[in-house]
Amino acid sequence: MSRVTRAAIPLIAAAALSGVPAVTATASAATASHTSSHTAPCPPRIVADWVRAWNGTDPRALGALFTARGVYTDLGLGVAFHGREEISGWKARADRLIDGIRVTVRATHRDGSRITVDAVYAGHLKGAPEAFAVPMTTLLDLDRHGRITSDQDHYSLAEVLAQSGLPADWTPPAS
Repeated sequence: MSRVTRAAIPLIAAAALSGVPAVTATASAATASHTSSHTAPCPPRIVADWVRAWNGTDPRALGALFTARGVYTDLGLGVAFHGREEISGWKARADRLIDGIRVTVRATHRDGSRITVDAVYAGHLKGAPEAFAVPMTTLLDLDRHGRITSDQDHYSLAEVLAQSGLPADWTPPAS
């Protein structure tokens, strides 16, 4: 007799006495058994550090995660930054333009030295009527020491602007 069957017997008996259909009780037991024995894996350390850097206020923390020749590409805006100093500068500019930047990881997948991060990118563009929270996929390529050689952020700038209540042709102020 399986664990699910053993766990379901008392639920089926209770369901019979209470008038709840046995199928619902069995399905609940199977779900409870399955979810309790499988927990989501923790994201790789570099992903946790990357999220902490984006959610933090020290721009150098993001740049420090990259190799000296690392490249950060923001595909939503179509810009790329090379090296730790430029990447740190990009984070500093983002902090000046967006209040409350927040990256929330929904899932990660690792295949060798590439990590795919499924996340939500959120914040409030300064001067915009509303905040935004859009889906984002990031591809992180790592060197053999676990440092980022390439970061490619994929999200919809059109969706950021729409959620923010800004026109599609809005551009950030020069700074």
